[in-house]
Amino acid sequence: MRRKSEARRLDILRAAARVFRRSGVAAAGMRDIAAEADLSPGNLYYYFAGKDELLFFCQDRTVDRMLEAAEAARASTVPVADQLRAVIRAHLHYTLEELEGATAHLEIDMLAEALRRGIIEKRDKYEQAVRALIVKGVKRGEFAPCDAALVARAILGALNWTSRWYRPDGKQSVSAIAEGLADYLVRGIAAVPKNGVNKGARLPGKSPKSETALIASQS
Repeated sequence: MRRKSEARRLDILRAAARVFRRSGVAAAGMRDIAAEADLSPGNLYYYFAGKDELLFFCQDRTVDRMLEAAEAARASTVPVADQLRAVIRAHLHYTLEELEGATAHLEIDMLAEALRRGIIEKRDKYEQAVRALIVKGVKRGEFAPCDAALVARAILGALNWTSRWYRPDGKQSVSAIAEGLADYLVRGIAAVPKNGVNKGARLPGKSPKSETALIASQS
């Protein structure tokens, strides 16, 4: 019963994501979400007490999965540049492709203070994990010396903003966007050794086998 209820909540969340995209989070009402999910308003309130709770569930679940992806990357043995690429791809997959985060992932100010505090703590932990990867990359000579906090926030800002402009019916798939941004963002901080070869750069489509296995483990 618990698994069935969880699956139904995810179905509702995906329906809510579609409504949020059409109308915006602030303008979307519970009746709109109920209609999109093919539920009566009364049945919707059985699963979520209100939009606050729905937004919290959306954000909490998404950040949990991002943290899992960051931990999997950190524990892997691939180069740090590939660890960071894997985190970037996972971030976009969870916020765009599954539509569990989507636009709602950014609407933290709409949560009540008690709910917002828990999400902020998890987001801070996630940012620290991304920052730690950058620091590790600098120490290993893969990334150029930089302000890790500033770079981590720039990367996360670029990733989060995709939910504002991404459209499922657009020209590029989530995978293509994730691959392009991962390569671009990581290449931008890669160290350039004396021979002039960028250690963080690689030819598109030439992912090492170990990196492919890491990405598959996060799907």
